[in-house]
Amino acid sequence: MSLQKKDFIEIEFTGQVKNGEIFDSNIKEDLEKLHHGHDHEIKTEPFALCLGEGMFLRGVEDFLVGKPETSATYEIELSPGNAFGKRNPQLIERIPSRVFRQQNLNPVPGFAFNFDGRIGRVLAASGGRVIVDFNNPIAGKEVVYKVKVLKKIEDLKEKAKALIKFLFREDLKFDVKDSKIIMEVEKPLVEFVKLFKEKFKDMLDLDMEVIEVAKNPEKTAEISSQ
Repeated sequence: MSLQKKDFIEIEFTGQVKNGEIFDSNIKEDLEKLHHGHDHEIKTEPFALCLGEGMFLRGVEDFLVGKPETSATYEIELSPGNAFGKRNPQLIERIPSRVFRQQNLNPVPGFAFNFDGRIGRVLAASGGRVIVDFNNPIAGKEVVYKVKVLKKIEDLKEKAKALIKFLFREDLKFDVKDSKIIMEVEKPLVEFVKLFKEKFKDMLDLDMEVIEVAKNPEKTAEISSQ
């Protein structure tokens, strides 16, 4: 049997610029190379995705469709067009240096800043203007992904957990009963979670029921202490 679109799988991966540096991984040894010099403990876990649904780089997903379901390791070379796209000169902008001064920021070349959700890297700063590049740092580069397919996920709850973590970036409490996923969500997230009803129906063939629950005081305390 071969992998098909909408199959859920679990993988380990490392992405690096061809003949260059690692830029992403969920393998501890490779992450340590990426974050060399950081003193925090690096924790890793396999990544679960649904093929053909844009949960990973499209070029990698397309490569894996049709491959055997059994565990295997692949080295996938991708051109810029199949990876992070070509560099777009229109995404290089000049920003007045006062914008940085107002935020007490020093626009040193090479530093990256968040501009209302857009990540930009400073290329140069002179004459009262700062040149900022909003292209993805890997745009325009050939990349190589080493991907190990660990297993095909068959359990429906395991699939639902993977989709929830991908969509909401956290483990929400849920249960699956009678072709329905029942999710327990704090009030601020209720309407947001409901926006994904069709996604759960399309990918998992599950109707969604959202139950509002009281805010977890322990979670609130944890956030406020950070």
